[in-house]
Amino acid sequence: MTEYDRVCSMLQAEPRRWLVTGAAGFIGSNLVEQLLRLGQHVVAVDDLSTGHRRNVDDAIECSGASPDHCRFVEADVADRTACAEVVSDIDVVLHQAALGSVPRSIAEPLATHRCNVEGFIEMLDAARTAGVGRFVYASSSSVYGDSPELPKVEDHLGTPLSPYAVTKRVNELYADVYHSTYDIDLVGLRYFNVFGRRQDPDGPYAAVMPKWISRLLAGETCQVFGDGETSRDFCYIDNVVQANLLAATTGSEGTGTVYNVAFGDRTTLNELFILLRDGLGATRPELTGLTPAYEDFRPGDIQHSLADTTRARTQLGYAPTHTVGEGLAEALDWYANNLAPST
Repeated sequence: MTEYDRVCSMLQAEPRRWLVTGAAGFIGSNLVEQLLRLGQHVVAVDDLSTGHRRNVDDAIECSGASPDHCRFVEADVADRTACAEVVSDIDVVLHQAALGSVPRSIAEPLATHRCNVEGFIEMLDAARTAGVGRFVYASSSSVYGDSPELPKVEDHLGTPLSPYAVTKRVNELYADVYHSTYDIDLVGLRYFNVFGRRQDPDGPYAAVMPKWISRLLAGETCQVFGDGETSRDFCYIDNVVQANLLAATTGSEGTGTVYNVAFGDRTTLNELFILLRDGLGATRPELTGLTPAYEDFRPGDIQHSLADTTRARTQLGYAPTHTVGEGLAEALDWYANNLAPST
């Protein structure tokens, strides 16, 4: 039995009350789904600025749980009164709410700061005031900035390259101070390029994987920024869900720190394009001849990213179950069935 199996069994036997912020988004809705599968009670919060209510409804339906196990609240995490209301009588907060995307943060730095910094500190302080036992929050591999070191180790940071990266680093600093000053158990999870079901392809700041799949299904050209040899540590959503539940239940000795959450392998954008094209081409053979178009690098982008997951494996018992290929084997059908062709 893995540590994750043990945690799932324990939660089923002893249900808790969870608050998931950003619950109508990609990662948040998958957390809601798994918690409901395990018989937990969930308060799902989202302001629907980038998330979709249908994701929460789908999570409830896919979980097979009774709808009364999940209360949805449309609220802004930067609203102090709303934070105080939703955090009442909660055992664990999984804080996923954020304005993601490096390019968006460069275009909209003030909006990114308000959501990612003000929203974080408002929710964190509400949790402190309410006496919440555990606060797990989403950080990002972007905090490694211009550090050329590979793999990325938690204690070795570079200079942030975007407003988004700054906001996530500020979250970690606030978490350190709250942990030491107020004795609240906090755990940060630095996500590396998460992908999977319910990932949104729409909008100018969509993640590369759903955007490319949407364009491929429409027979359109995919854009690659740079020469395609930029590499990322792509992490399937089930690995991220596992890390959150492990972080939420680890002993106090595992708190007050951050953990890389990734698979621990690199895939170049050129390799990713081939994986997506050929995977979809199994049922759409007309896609197999498509090639990408190459454009200039974007400001703020990190050239290479690869996580050292030793800390999460040894301290949390994290054992990622899906490689990129295995994740895509599960996700491509969902993408193909749910992503409308790009227009």
